[in-house]
Amino acid sequence: MPRLDHHTALITGAARGIGAAIAEAFVREGAQVIVSDIDDDAGQQTADALDALYFHLDVAAEGDWAAFEHYAAAERLPLTVVVNNAGITGLGETEGPYDPEQFHLDAWRRVMAVNADGTALGCRTALRLLKARGGSIINISSRSGVVGIPGAAAYAASKAAIRNHTKSVALYAAEQGYHIRCNSLHPAAILTPMWDAMLGDDPSSRQAALDVVAAGIPMGHLGTPDDVAHAAVFLASDESRYITGSEITIDGGILAGASAAPGKRGED
Repeated sequence: MPRLDHHTALITGAARGIGAAIAEAFVREGAQVIVSDIDDDAGQQTADALDALYFHLDVAAEGDWAAFEHYAAAERLPLTVVVNNAGITGLGETEGPYDPEQFHLDAWRRVMAVNADGTALGCRTALRLLKARGGSIINISSRSGVVGIPGAAAYAASKAAIRNHTKSVALYAAEQGYHIRCNSLHPAAILTPMWDAMLGDDPSSRQAALDVVAAGIPMGHLGTPDDVAHAAVFLASDESRYITGSEITIDGGILAGASAAPGKRGED
């Protein structure tokens, strides 16, 4: 039997990248999926390709979450999983610089609105919709939520907020007897369209940049969106029924120690 048979899942920011990979994996495992995004063309295309539903959802807009609650009730969607994936780095989407000394407050607030507020609103909606039957909330944080990122201070702070809020939601759901689990995933060095602005369009310089990044990963290569999707399937499934308030790091070993790859025995 597919691992997510009889599950219905909402995935935010699912038009492309990690969100789309999670949606594809969930459908493959038997779930009914609602793809959501602010890019309606790309989102609808992803939904059509997966035989999934599509719903326009700006995660930073409280009214959009209220609209989704009405939609779920009207369509009688038996929601059991919510994946709060939508997020932005702020790099390129807002005005820089992005360091702690010189950042623009409007840019900071925009990153927080999408990443931190969006996840909080998603968790609030999930608690309301899942409490009658139980289920799983999966929040996409980041390696940047565990360590500081001087060149992307707002992004790092927002992902740290997601990491901590996940634990608050998990404890609250348990206190209320809701049978809702809430966990976070912490990807790093996952090759998605978010990297395009940093890598550029020139194939040779792009590959050179990727090689530099890979050299700092203990496993020696970047991850793929499917690597994150596999972990999301586990947290959505009944296999993780005794796991809540936890975090899974998907980073090829980056957070296990120093940034350099481990040396061979006998080397300094």
